Amino acid sequence: MIGRLRGLLAEVEPDHCLVDCAGVGYVVACGARTLGRLPAPGDEATLFIESTWSAESGPRLYGFLSRDERRAFTTLLTIQGVGPKAALSVLDVLPPGELAAAVAREDKAAVARANGVGPKLALRIVTELKGKPLGEPSFTPSAPGVHVEPAAPVPSLTGEAVSALLGLGVAEVNARRAVDQALIRLGDDADLSAVIRAALQELGR
Repeated sequence: MIGRLRGLLAEVEPDHCLVDCAGVGYVVACGARTLGRLPAPGDEATLFIESTWSAESGPRLYGFLSRDERRAFTTLLTIQGVGPKAALSVLDVLPPGELAAAVAREDKAAVARANGVGPKLALRIVTELKGKPLGEPSFTPSAPGVHVEPAAPVPSLTGEAVSALLGLGVAEVNARRAVDQALIRLGDDADLSAVIRAALQELGR
């Protein structure tokens, strides 16, 4: 079983990339958010891999830039009605930490923003993900009979920048991709206004 690939990024397509490892090219399916954060073709890339198999498509490799993303993907696949395509769509709009926060808030509307995820499936995802490994914030079971309100998530630089772009009419997947590219260029210590300006440049605005 392949757990990680490190090699030259040969191609990037709308739904997958090709990673050349010692002369062997691996086709790796990725979400739009992951594809938008990959290096330029010809540079080295490292992807954490989850392998699946189905009678229809045979073996497939799915790639992620962090272990948390791969863990969230495999956890989503345990939910009835969530296949690889839907799981990638959820992670495109809600990275692991934001998905964990949405689950803590029981915010099915946030999950339903993912392509191909309707209200019923979003409710099932929010319900069945409680207590399962996703990413920060972590879940701590409360004592029996004690109800603990989930803490409100602290707005992240990425989240605030994406929200600003959404307010300008940018589609969410495109907004996240542009913000991720801006943060790669500027670094995580950049201020919000600089990230928004850089993201708009990525979008050609």
